[in-house]
Amino acid sequence: MGRNLQNHERLRPVDLARGHGLSTQAVRNYEEAGILPPAGRTPHGYRTYTPLHARALKAFLALVPGHGHQTATAIMRAVNEDATEEAMRLIDESHAQLLDDRRTLQAVERALRDLEGAPEPHEAARSAGGFIGVLAGQLGIRPATLRKWERAGLVHPRRDPRTGYRVYDETDVRDARLAHQLRRGGYLLEQIAPLIARVRAAGGPEPLEATLRDWHGRLSVRGRAMLTGAAELEAYLRERGQRPSPSVRPLTVQEGHG
Repeated sequence: MGRNLQNHERLRPVDLARGHGLSTQAVRNYEEAGILPPAGRTPHGYRTYTPLHARALKAFLALVPGHGHQTATAIMRAVNEDATEEAMRLIDESHAQLLDDRRTLQAVERALRDLEGAPEPHEAARSAGGFIGVLAGQLGIRPATLRKWERAGLVHPRRDPRTGYRVYDETDVRDARLAHQLRRGGYLLEQIAPLIARVRAAGGPEPLEATLRDWHGRLSVRGRAMLTGAAELEAYLRERGQRPSPSVRPLTVQEGHG
């Protein structure tokens, strides 16, 4: 805000909103959601905020790019309820998800490398394909999801001539696994379908190289955003006076290796 504000100084909703391109109603909504601490009130009932509220708003907006709106809201609500351990748990879960997404990306890249030069499945392998329930169980998804992917053109199972059941051969399994990994990477069905179609037609991973570079970039941006959010949240915690317990001290080198 460009001024050295003291915590007793009164701020209006518009003062908080102006610096972040928000509406005053958004600021009030954030307070009602527990993202900001409760506001004071004037004798006439108008909300009054302090620099502590401004710090809370800045922390929340910094958390959103890395953790998402829902998790950032839950983190701020926990902090404002003095449930700091719960806030730390939520942050840990986001970092674990980011790590899982990185591993998923690596799995996609490995899967695509495996596609390169892979021979077409033999007819015997095609006839031994699995039914929808088996493949859904292997992927950890519902059969309805596979049927949705089929309608979107991601997989093309054949029908058993006797039973009419869907049968997934090795190519379908490959495409389903690739679709599953890309969905976990945040891609929409309409984005995945042409990629899989191109991989199917080209018989190699080249069509996905640009997508994978973009995926790497988005993960890096998210990781940097988490660092920024952590710094702003730490500043807010310190201003609230929520410092680590003095009973908890770091281990010395000798203790850590003992």
